[in-house]
Amino acid sequence: MLLRVSDLMHTDGLPLVSPDTPMADVVLEISARSLGCAGVVDAGQRLIGIITDGDLRRHMGRDLLGLSARAVMTAAPKTIAPGTLAVEALRLMNQSAITGLFAVEADATVRGFLHLHDCLRAGLA
Repeated sequence: MLLRVSDLMHTDGLPLVSPDTPMADVVLEISARSLGCAGVVDAGQRLIGIITDGDLRRHMGRDLLGLSARAVMTAAPKTIAPGTLAVEALRLMNQSAITGLFAVEADATVRGFLHLHDCLRAGLA
C-alpha cells in the first residue's frame, strides 16, 4: 500500500498543550481527545515533548496535578514526517513499542497525529 502518514493522520482537535500547562489541564486534554497522549508545543507550535498515559502512571502521586507539562513530558519524542509511507510509521511504532506518532515538518511544526489504530483500520497490519 502506498498510503502516506498524511492520508491517515488526525489533523483536527489535536491534543496540544504549552510547557507551562498545569497537569490537571493536561489530563483533561488527553481524556477529551482520546489519543492517549498530549503533545507539548512551544509558541510556534513546534513539538518539544509528549505526555503519554505511561508518563502519567510513572508520575502518579499526590503532587502530579500540581506539576507543569514541562515537568512530566518526555522531551524530543519520536516523530514522523507527514509524507512518509504509513507502513514506515507502523514499523517505527512497532520497533519503538509506542502506539502513536506526531507528524511534524522538518522544523518540528506539528501537522497531525497518527495512531496505531489508524494504521490497522487502513489494513496495514
